[in-house]
Amino acid sequence: MFSRRGPSRLTPAQARQRTAHGHAALLDVRETYEWAAGHAPGALHVPLTRLLAGAALPAPAQGRPVILICRSGNRSRQAVDILGDSGVEATDVTGGMLAWAADGLPVVDARGGSGVIT
Repeated sequence: MFSRRGPSRLTPAQARQRTAHGHAALLDVRETYEWAAGHAPGALHVPLTRLLAGAALPAPAQGRPVILICRSGNRSRQAVDILGDSGVEATDVTGGMLAWAADGLPVVDARGGSGVIT
């Protein structure tokens, strides 16, 4: 279900399952203030603006398939294209963190407490 730039997208539940079982790294591409307010537990953070500037993936995501997530799904689709151009196996989450939270999946803040999506 991963592709270099294919149309395949995952539901929040599918993304959580794949990352929980270690099949992929979850990468949140929102800005720092959004990440700090609330993100998926275990997600790595690299803002889209940094990916656009050529930043490398965090070490735990290197050499692995990645699942990208943002607030609603727009930035994550851009990130799929950027990473796909670099040869990374990437897909994203339909509906982003809004859908993640709406599905009742956990959201934590920067300190590990209950988070919110901004």
